[in-house]
Amino acid sequence: MSPVDDLSTRDRVAESILENGPSTATSLATRLGLTPAAVRRHLEHLVEQGLVDSREERIRGERRRGRPARVFALTAAGRDTFAHSYDDLAADALRFLRATGGDAAVMDFARHRLADFRHRYATLLADIPVEDQASVLAKALTDDGFAASASSTPLGEQICQHHCPVAHVAEEFPQLCEAETEVFAELLGSHVQRLATIAHGDGVCTTHLPRATQTTITTAVSHHEGESS
Repeated sequence: MSPVDDLSTRDRVAESILENGPSTATSLATRLGLTPAAVRRHLEHLVEQGLVDSREERIRGERRRGRPARVFALTAAGRDTFAHSYDDLAADALRFLRATGGDAAVMDFARHRLADFRHRYATLLADIPVEDQASVLAKALTDDGFAASASSTPLGEQICQHHCPVAHVAEEFPQLCEAETEVFAELLGSHVQRLATIAHGDGVCTTHLPRATQTTITTAVSHHEGESS
């Protein structure tokens, strides 16, 4: 394999981790149609470059025999290789807003920024069966650059956002994450719980989503339209 082919495959490995979250070498090999040995070779290069780190896989429930598998996750530097929609100018603007209006002004901005997001997603979810809303929301988030996926758990639904276009700014301004959580709660008609965020150093942003009623989604659309009139 040529150096150019190596680089292209390495990019595919990193992109698969971005889109699917922390992954084992075996799961990466399956997704990419490569051998585990080939994937491990690329992972070694990514780790050496500081783009990926490895840790023991978290086991939920009863621990299996043997050593836990190692999972590989993008570091902050690794995520930097993918496009971010906010830069130093955005952070400087928010610092100025905080200095002149306080944290409340930053929170007002964060909510205002998501007004279109809230309306588009409420409209999108309005006619979707309740059991499909998490997957539809994840697809919409992916289209907006968040590389999201949805899964069911014994306690409800979870959405994982494997990429955050505003992660650098959100590290300093958590109001951006808080406003997004508020929107999820409004869309789904109940309290939602943010379990992890990339801005706080986690590999993914994970949100627990209870199931909403169709009436609530319709109400969210009407509420936004009332604000706009």
